[in-house]
Amino acid sequence: MSTFQSLRRIASNYLFTGSDMIVRPLVASAPDGRILSIEQYDQADRLPGVEFYAGLLAPGMVNAHCHLELSCLRGAIPEGGGFTAFARAMGEVRSRFEPAQREAAIDGADARMWVDGIQAVGDVSNGEESFPIKARSRLSYRTFAEVFGLKRHSAKAQLPLLDNPRTSLTPHAVYSVQDALFRSLCAEGEAPLSIHFMESPVESELFQQRGELWEWYAQTGLTCDFLHYGSPARRIVESIPSDRSVILVHDCCVTQQDIDLIMEHFTAPVWWCLCPCSNHYISRLRPPVELLRRNGLRICLGTDSLASNTSLSLLEEIRQLPEVPLLESLEWATRNGAKALGLEEVGEVAVGKRPGLILFSGLDYRTMSLTRDSRLTRIS
Repeated sequence: MSTFQSLRRIASNYLFTGSDMIVRPLVASAPDGRILSIEQYDQADRLPGVEFYAGLLAPGMVNAHCHLELSCLRGAIPEGGGFTAFARAMGEVRSRFEPAQREAAIDGADARMWVDGIQAVGDVSNGEESFPIKARSRLSYRTFAEVFGLKRHSAKAQLPLLDNPRTSLTPHAVYSVQDALFRSLCAEGEAPLSIHFMESPVESELFQQRGELWEWYAQTGLTCDFLHYGSPARRIVESIPSDRSVILVHDCCVTQQDIDLIMEHFTAPVWWCLCPCSNHYISRLRPPVELLRRNGLRICLGTDSLASNTSLSLLEEIRQLPEVPLLESLEWATRNGAKALGLEEVGEVAVGKRPGLILFSGLDYRTMSLTRDSRLTRIS
């Protein structure tokens, strides 16, 4: 078969490139998915060899925060118990599943994300078990080898994970890593950091030596040597070099004061990753979306894990943000996610990139918004 015959020419009513809208788009792509050209057509029915799809074409989406290795925990922790109860339960349920069960769940979750239009993932890993599946996946993975535990004083256990491609170290959160280790992790390397941040009020309360997290630590004999920072945001800016890019994940309890402190410190991009379905699952909290938008912050989207979500679908995350115009939330879920993870080939329909193509149908095209009947289909 000739190269010409192997090309795909795909047309639709609309194309969202990741940043711009094109009406009557005609996209040509190579067999490997690389975009060769983007044009506009006059009459689609007069274009021989063109596949026409009614709806809105878009690049495959980027799940900027996921814990693929926790996929076996779907439904293992009840909803709505709050952050501290969820954290306690995680320690109890993680060891209940056999390796074969964990592998099957990881494999199934990876395959489902592809069907659900996800092209790339920022995945958090604590061990090796997800890497064989990621190595053969159709998805592009950027892995954060996560270090956590108040009794841990080095990242030695995580170093073997760095033998895997596109993998770097990151501290878990401002409340779960002691001071010297947290600072060393943030100071070394050039890859972005991915840090759970202000997911619950208990994080700020810990620094005031009160609240459920403080009480839990006290009951179990755990001590924290970082409370002198006074707040999670203050710990971030005093521990991370200003020229190190960081993804701050969840952000449910972020205030204007936190934003000002963080944005005045960093010269490198700061990405604010929202996982609204997970926040609702755990504690019925919701990120301050309008506050983040009002400040003009760089926002991306994630799903967290199946321990705290019913799916790993970014479409479902977008449905939780009805106040955000669809094209804006799609930019968060495509181009912004790719930029946050440092993945050049995905997130945008542009010549030379391999973003994958998905189709949104059943939209309200007058307002360009989702409806109950909206669906997502993978095209390439």
